[in-house]
Amino acid sequence: MGYLGGVEIMGAAVTRSERETLKAIYRLTRDRLDAQTGALAEALGVAPGTVTFTVKRLAERGLVDHRPYHGVELTVAGRQAAVATIRRHRIVERFLADMLGYAWNEADRLAGSFEHDLPQEVEDRIFLALDRPATCPHGFPIPALEAADIPAMPSLYALEPGDVATVAVPGSTDAEVVAFLDTLGLRPGVTVEVKEKHPFDGPLVLRVAGHDRTLSSLVAHQVFVHHRAAGPEDAATA
Repeated sequence: MGYLGGVEIMGAAVTRSERETLKAIYRLTRDRLDAQTGALAEALGVAPGTVTFTVKRLAERGLVDHRPYHGVELTVAGRQAAVATIRRHRIVERFLADMLGYAWNEADRLAGSFEHDLPQEVEDRIFLALDRPATCPHGFPIPALEAADIPAMPSLYALEPGDVATVAVPGSTDAEVVAFLDTLGLRPGVTVEVKEKHPFDGPLVLRVAGHDRTLSSLVAHQVFVHHRAAGPEDAATA
C-alpha cells in the first residue's frame, strides 16, 4: 500500500500524471458531481486517450468511479487524495516564496517541477519549518492534513457594497492581468472594501490601502476572496 497525504492507496506510488488528474477532477467537480473526460483532457492539455488510461488506473485504486459516457467522480478516498495533492502544491509554493525568495506569481509554475517526487515526511517538515502557514503565496487556503474538502472562495465580483475581503489571485492568471492588478495594489493577502458596484455587469469601486480603485467585472471575476464582515477597524481606516 502507498500513502498520499495520509490517505492509504492500493498499489504502487501515485504518479505525477495521476496526481495532476486528481487535482483536475477535484476542480472540475466543485460545482457538479462528475467531470467528462473531454473536459479533463482540455484542463490537463493532453489527449483524451491519455486521460482515459489514467482514469482507469485511478479507478483500479479506488480513487474514482468511472462509467463510460457518464463522466468521472471522485470517491471519498479520491477526494482526500486530491485535496492532499493540492495541499502539497500550496506548501511547496510557500516554500519557494518564503524560503527561496521567488515571486508569488512564479511559485505556481516552479512548484510543479518537483512536488511530485517529494516524500511525505519532507512535506511535513517543510510545513513545520514554515510555521504552519494558513495560505499559499496566491492567498488560497492550505487545507489541513487528511481534509476531504477545501472551502470554496467567491470571486471578487460576487461581493456587494460594504463587503470586506482578503484577495487571492490564481497562479494561472494572465501575466498582463497580474501586472495591472499590481498597479492597483491588488495583491494576494491585501484587504479590500467594496465601495460601489455598478449595475448590468458594471465596474466595482474598491477601497485599497486608503485609495479608491476601479476594476472591471471581467477582471474582478478573475480575482478570488476570503469574505468577511466589515468591523470597527475597517470603518476607522476607510
